[in-house]
Amino acid sequence: MSDLMPPRPDPSAAPAVEPGRLRVYLGAAPGVGKTYRMLEDAHLMRRQGIDIAIGLVEPHGRADTAALIEGLEIIPLKEIHYRSVTLREMDLEAIVARHPAWCIVDELAHSNVPGARNRRRYEDVLEILDAGISVMTAMNVQHLETLNDAVARSASTQIRETVPDSFLRRADELVNVDITIDELRGRLRQGKIYAPEKVEQALANFFRKGNLNTLRELALRTTAEQVGAAASEYRRIQGLEQAPIPEKVMVCLTSRPGMERLIRTGARIAGRLATNWFAVYVEDPGSDHRHGDPEAFARLEDYQRMARELGARIVTLPDSKVADALIEFARRENISHIVFGQSARSRWDIFLHGSIVNRFLNEMRDTTVQVVPVQKEKK
Repeated sequence: MSDLMPPRPDPSAAPAVEPGRLRVYLGAAPGVGKTYRMLEDAHLMRRQGIDIAIGLVEPHGRADTAALIEGLEIIPLKEIHYRSVTLREMDLEAIVARHPAWCIVDELAHSNVPGARNRRRYEDVLEILDAGISVMTAMNVQHLETLNDAVARSASTQIRETVPDSFLRRADELVNVDITIDELRGRLRQGKIYAPEKVEQALANFFRKGNLNTLRELALRTTAEQVGAAASEYRRIQGLEQAPIPEKVMVCLTSRPGMERLIRTGARIAGRLATNWFAVYVEDPGSDHRHGDPEAFARLEDYQRMARELGARIVTLPDSKVADALIEFARRENISHIVFGQSARSRWDIFLHGSIVNRFLNEMRDTTVQVVPVQKEKK
């Protein structure tokens, strides 16, 4: 009978810790009210009996935000000595030791002081989550890694502190904190965001209406994409029918002349569909365009710059098999519209070397393929 008894649990084996939940408050710009909203939600949770504590909050001199900190438990910051200066940082070890159910961590994109446990604050948050503590945190959309180039062009400023997209994809909840552009600029003029002496410069630069429009659209799109991906994953896990997939456009770039027409075509299609689009180039890992064919390399850079300015996300795929790489990317991203360039080729040439377009027509039957005639490269 003893052989049938279940084995006794090993008392020395530590039970697996379930990771905490992650809620990210995303805003288009400083001053939209991310920290304020986060603290409001924290007070509501505390009134509901949830154990919640502040790991770090930056009120930035805003009286309304500072008032909301009162009444919430604050885990003291840690002092770090760096270059004869004593600086204060979030105390990761104290948070894990205190182990609240929820912890508030502001300024997610912050770079820690040299000598801290982790280089970046989002890495601290990952450790807190892995310890089984749920986290509420906040960031602006310009700090998202893949949007860094687009924001730098729009805002005419270099964003040096970024958060990888993989962190945002881990979020269980993404809260878009949004106010109108006029309201945001009004708050800036009232001194609620920056000191009075910085207001006019901010209005003329980062807080220009055109730049704020771009940032607001990026924040809304990022939130919509995250919500859509989460809904799709839930439906997959539950075995439910998938919702209609949003349209996506892919333009297949090469370094040969005439790609401008493809790029404009892809931008127009994406504009009509009000959707995201990609400019994709497949690069043979064994080739060196920069030195082997500098003219082609310069053309490719110009094409990518043009596509980026028209709103594309630039993607370079390292692969020696062009068709395989493009098909795999199109399937992974659920591409619905593909734009190819096609120079005049003889049937004998297509027979010998094959046609990427024909591969797509055979293997991607639910995808719309558009072929745009381009200039034939001179030998």
